[in-house]
Parts: sequence; C-alpha cells; structure tokens
Amino acid sequence: MLALGSYEKCKRYIESHSRKSREEEKKKEIYPCITISRQTGAGSYEVSERLIKILDKHSKDPEQKWTFFNKELIQKVIEDHNLPKIVSEYMIETKYSHINDAVYELLGVKPSEWKLIQKTTETILQIGRMGKAIIVGRGGNIITSKLPNAFHIRLVAPLEKRIEHVKNVFGYSREKALDYINKEDKARNDYVKTHFFYQIDDQSLYHLLINTGLLNYDEAAAVIAKSIMIKFPKNFIQ
Repeated sequence: MLALGSYEKCKRYIESHSRKSREEEKKKEIYPCITISRQTGAGSYEVSERLIKILDKHSKDPEQKWTFFNKELIQKVIEDHNLPKIVSEYMIETKYSHINDAVYELLGVKPSEWKLIQKTTETILQIGRMGKAIIVGRGGNIITSKLPNAFHIRLVAPLEKRIEHVKNVFGYSREKALDYINKEDKARNDYVKTHFFYQIDDQSLYHLLINTGLLNYDEAAAVIAKSIMIKFPKNFIQ
C-alpha cells in the first residue's frame, strides 16, 4: 500500500543524487539509511510514514528529504532510471564483492531471475549509500550490512493483530487475510534464504526488533527515530 505521490518522491530522490558529481558525493555528509524487515501485517508502511515525518523534522540538510522504498518502488526505479548504470562507478569497490558473490551462484541456474536480483541488489546498495532512505524488504539489511550508515529494523506482531491489519487494509475476510499472511511470509523467508543464505528471523541481523502489537505505530516510529538519532548524532538537530 502506497501513498499517492510515493514514486514522485523516489524520482526526486534519485534525480537529486544523480545530478551530483562523485566528488560532491564524497564531500557531503553521509546520512543513515534504515532497512525494515517485517512480518506481513506488522505495519511497515504505517511505521515508515510516521518515522519519515520525525526524521525530516530533526535532520540536518532539510532540502534532502527522507524517502521510502519498497519492492514495487525499487522495481520502478530500476525500470525508469536504470539506476545500476547511472551509479555503476560506485560498484567497483572490492569491499562490496561479497554481495555479488552471493548472487553469482544463481547465474546459469535462473538467468532471468539472476538479472533482476543483481539489479535489485545494486540499486538497494546505492540507495543505502546515498542515505536518508528507508528500504523495506528485498534483503535490504543483508545487502547493506557492510555500510557504516545502515541501521536495521525487524517489525513483528502477534498473528491476530496482523490478521486485523490485513483485513482493514485490503478488505479481506479473516480466512483470506490469514492465507495472504502465510503466503507472503513464506515468500519473504524463501527469498532471503535462497538468494542471501540467511534466515529472515535471525535476530542478530537487526539493531532493533519491535513488536507493533505492544507498541502502536506512533510509538514504534518514535523508538526507531530516537535510536537513529542516538546512533548518528551528527546528522540530526537534537
């Protein structure tokens, strides 16, 4: 579920960074990026929406806004901007070769899928390096795990809470909502395990694990924002 104009915000974000020279990028302050892994129905969009408002309010360099990227938005960025080509010069550094190593194993097995995963991986990595981005899903926490500006969140919630959320968002029956949750969770688990060789619920992969059944979306966003500002104090007006 996306707010109207979400992709326009992504386009402005990408175009703003693409206009800058590499030297300008080196000189500018590096802002954090946030990755969010989530159980289906745990409210990642709702938390992200609130989190962006808080971070925009407290971040230095207010002209550059925090921007939300999920699977659909990342795919549109790849299609419309061909981001991996625009920023390919950033991808030559050997310290990021472990990411390519992980997906190279797919080459020759599923070439069409390999191509998409490679582009998605490169795109997520560059968005992470740009900073002031919230990246939801697609193994973003693993892809950006070596970036010093990355902060990783896992959102969970009790099953009944998630069922109610999915029912409210999509208008599903309880049965259909439960089926949707089971299928989505399995697909996400399989994606991370197959392509990056990790278990998605490995708690050691995250800075914070937040239960949105115990904290509402406003509270969850506030906790994350405060943690980010403590972790990266130079980037925020306290």
